[in-house]
Amino acid sequence: MLAIAGSAYIVAVLQRTSLSVAGVMATERFAVDATALSSLAVLQLVVYAALQIPVGVLVDRFGPRALIATGATVMAAGQVVLAFAPDLGVAVIGRILVGAGDAMTFISVLRLLGAWFSPRRLPVLSQWVGTLGQTGQLLSALPLSFALRELGWPTVFAGLAAVSVVVVCAVALGVQDAPAGHERARAASLAVALRQLGASLRLPGTRLGFWAHAASQASATMVVMLWGFPALSVGLGYGPAAASALLSIVVIAGAALGPIIGVLSARFPYRRSNVVLSIVGLTGAAWAVVLLWPGRPPLAAVIALLVALAVGGPGGLIGFDFARTFNPPASQGAASGFVNVGGFATAVVLLLVVGLGLDAVSASPDPASLYAWESFRVAFALQYPVVAGAVVGLLVARSRARRRLQEEEGIAVGPLWVAIARARAARRAARTTRGRAPADG
Repeated sequence: MLAIAGSAYIVAVLQRTSLSVAGVMATERFAVDATALSSLAVLQLVVYAALQIPVGVLVDRFGPRALIATGATVMAAGQVVLAFAPDLGVAVIGRILVGAGDAMTFISVLRLLGAWFSPRRLPVLSQWVGTLGQTGQLLSALPLSFALRELGWPTVFAGLAAVSVVVVCAVALGVQDAPAGHERARAASLAVALRQLGASLRLPGTRLGFWAHAASQASATMVVMLWGFPALSVGLGYGPAAASALLSIVVIAGAALGPIIGVLSARFPYRRSNVVLSIVGLTGAAWAVVLLWPGRPPLAAVIALLVALAVGGPGGLIGFDFARTFNPPASQGAASGFVNVGGFATAVVLLLVVGLGLDAVSASPDPASLYAWESFRVAFALQYPVVAGAVVGLLVARSRARRRLQEEEGIAVGPLWVAIARARAARRAARTTRGRAPADG
């Protein structure tokens, strides 16, 4: 189950990010500017985000196996359309289908993991699956970039469709919603699933997961979905091959750091929001160094930024952990779907804002001018107020979740600095007690 479901997610990420390394080629193929090109990624993510809650309800009703197979089928259809699209209008239809199929995959995989593994193992396991799933991005950054140059647009995107067909067959033959003899946690009807959704949305812990996902993951999604490749290859002048290799850092670093984030989430469940806020602060600082550096930033600063963005993916997965712990099993699909809306809806805003910023400050639609680093410097800076708004939402939701936790379970979670001071005082007291023990004896 784990191997097939994980592979399905890897392929979904491959399909999702397949346009990132084809951005410059798409600009020339469809003769469009940055805003029009961003519409491909924006509409794909709009569909993805808009379908998260409906898909979550459907997962709660029909189970993850049906949704994973359906999603792979829809993505295959979308890539076929994109492969032979004669203009931007038809290409948009293809990316909408890819977004719709992608929307059905990850939360279905999370629901499947919840049925097959114990709650104690889920935080770390979800991080492993989530971060290793980004191998799909690695495939789009390296082999796909090479294939586009050697084989051409139609062949490559038709081949991507065939990969999703293989996933459909594997899921149909090998996946079960729950182990034999275990009850499948499904809603009795769509009406029941919708009532469970309403109850889940009223929980401040579910909203906390939404904002955690939005604050930590959106910037990384914006970079890997579209704007990272032209910024690195043209804006900073690294070229296509080096840009693809640099983008792979996001995947490699995420795979290495994701399990650590999962351990922290499992070890300190009442401090998960502090982990998210630390990740957001780290990412903001890394962006500031690169954007404020006079002239072209050094390679070390760019790599540091990519590593910081890599941590944003595992940070976003903490949002799903909030959904899991604050909701009963039968409604976790809808709750996870709502959480997933956070990061991708915010990423839609960032994708569009950066595209509009590039068009506003560039001298001409020629790629050399459009993707100049000075243009990217201004456009990327526009993400700060968007992410700041998500952080405010996180802080408000956290305050309400902690208040409800204290009212219902009697657990008071104070500020982090207070907890650190108390822990230090306790350690000092313990050392003092051990030091006096021989004299007292």
